[in-house]
Amino acid sequence: QVELVESGGGLVQAGESLRLSCAASGRTFSHFAMGWFRQAPGKAREFVAIISGGGTDTIYADSVKGRFTISKDNSNNMLYLQMNGLKPEDTATYYCATGPYFLTQMARYNYWGRGTQVTVSS
Repeated sequence: QVELVESGGGLVQAGESLRLSCAASGRTFSHFAMGWFRQAPGKAREFVAIISGGGTDTIYADSVKGRFTISKDNSNNMLYLQMNGLKPEDTATYYCATGPYFLTQMARYNYWGRGTQVTVSS
């Protein structure tokens, strides 16, 4: 059974950094894409960043490009999101997900964590 558990969220001020982690279990994650998605209050869930199974390819949403970095450690089944230069508009619940295809569409991801809250104050 696939399980994803996010951690690392918190309350920070604008301009500060956070590193989110996602501990994964239940499959060989080097064979599957993984991604970070977020949902702000009253808004739809949106794509943030994805990474290919081997970790060599990444795609970022324009809103986070240059500030966020996605990475994975396949030997330890971990996914990370380094977030620098945080802005109040980054406030959301952040979810990690995994799926068979390296695509940004959320519908392609069939396993999801429960999320971790990130709040950025101005």
